[in-house]
Amino acid sequence: MASSNFVYFILFLFVSSILFALQVSSTSRHVINNHNKGFKVSLKHVDSGGNFTKFERLQRAMARGKSRLQRLSPVANFATLSSNDLKSTIHAGNGEFLMQISIGSPSESYNAIMDTGSDLIWTQCKPCKECFDQSTPIFDPSKSSTFEKISCSNKLCEALPMSSCGDNNNCEYIYTYGDYSSSDGFLSSETFTFGKVVSIPNIAFGCGIDNEGSGFSQGAGLVGLGRGPLSLVSQLHMSRFSYCLTSINEDADSTSSTLLMGSIAHDDYNNIITTPLMKNPTQPSFYYLSLKGISVGDTQLPIKKSTFSLNQDGTGGMIIDSGTTITYLEESAFSLLKKEFSSQVNLPEDDSSSTGLDLCFKLPSNTNNIKVPKLIFHFEGADMDLPPDNYIIADSRMGVACLAMGSSSGMSIFGNVQQQNMMVIHDLDKETLSFVPTQCDKL
Repeated sequence: MASSNFVYFILFLFVSSILFALQVSSTSRHVINNHNKGFKVSLKHVDSGGNFTKFERLQRAMARGKSRLQRLSPVANFATLSSNDLKSTIHAGNGEFLMQISIGSPSESYNAIMDTGSDLIWTQCKPCKECFDQSTPIFDPSKSSTFEKISCSNKLCEALPMSSCGDNNNCEYIYTYGDYSSSDGFLSSETFTFGKVVSIPNIAFGCGIDNEGSGFSQGAGLVGLGRGPLSLVSQLHMSRFSYCLTSINEDADSTSSTLLMGSIAHDDYNNIITTPLMKNPTQPSFYYLSLKGISVGDTQLPIKKSTFSLNQDGTGGMIIDSGTTITYLEESAFSLLKKEFSSQVNLPEDDSSSTGLDLCFKLPSNTNNIKVPKLIFHFEGADMDLPPDNYIIADSRMGVACLAMGSSSGMSIFGNVQQQNMMVIHDLDKETLSFVPTQCDKL
């Protein structure tokens, strides 16, 4: 009898172990399947909770945008820099939208800057040699059971623009930005959780123990969504992602924008327009567009065809960027746009420079509604007829309405004000970028 009970006990253990293994396998498949389908993450503007007026939000964002433009300026001056200089200054850094991520096991939540202009995912880590203030506790890798340092032989270590081999063959990195801000630490792997639902193991990220400079204090680090191998997009092998950014006219405290990763970022819309994505071999992380011209009202501006061309030496061209607020056009093109736009608006110009924008008009009393000409960007294969809210910022209290654009030297940038209330779909298999008018705060 005892022998029989022992056999039953062994059978019970055997069956239980199989059921447990199946349950773990099912759970793993659930995570992997969710990952493959993609996931949704809410985005908050970096000035959310600041109780700023519309123009205060714009001015703060423009200040960050000008800093970002300066970080990107080495691209415009590519021909004057050595390859070593470029490697240390090409990354955009900072940004305008925060995404909530959780790191480690057990997981800890952080707000990180979403950045389509760079690749590396990184956060501040203990023990810090130099760290900026952040609203959440600094990530402590010693408390996570899934944290590992990445070796120097790993291909992702080789993908870093600047790296070295430390103790125990660990990959050490330094990632620098155009204004000499930097993150310095160990390239590591960890479990990341997105949207509080999908947990994905073995995500390579920078565990920064020496982080210096301005522009990062809005979050606890960055999530790079660029085209390089270190970005979240590349690591997840997701060929499609999209984002939908709410209007700067809306209350940043009560609305959220959206990031969609994977197949849920679908493109089966009726009112979609699509243009090819261009590649710049010297700047492989950026998303370049082919802009052929611009129309104001019924007038197509006499812009030289070469103005927005991507040159063989890597200069020029236009990138689309979620982290730059207003659109910056090559200065000769912006000069033509400013002149034609002003001639078609029947209002006196405001020269007070109180807004920081290049072209403003005096509003009639007690109104935000003015008649403005159409503004159409002629991308290759797609004419983008912008809604007035995407290029005119009006404030009756200040008595001004301004064109939300500026000039740049060399490279042009299609900013996030022009993208607001648009589903912006990146399809890296098809090498296309699509726009769909969308009420982003309703997603």
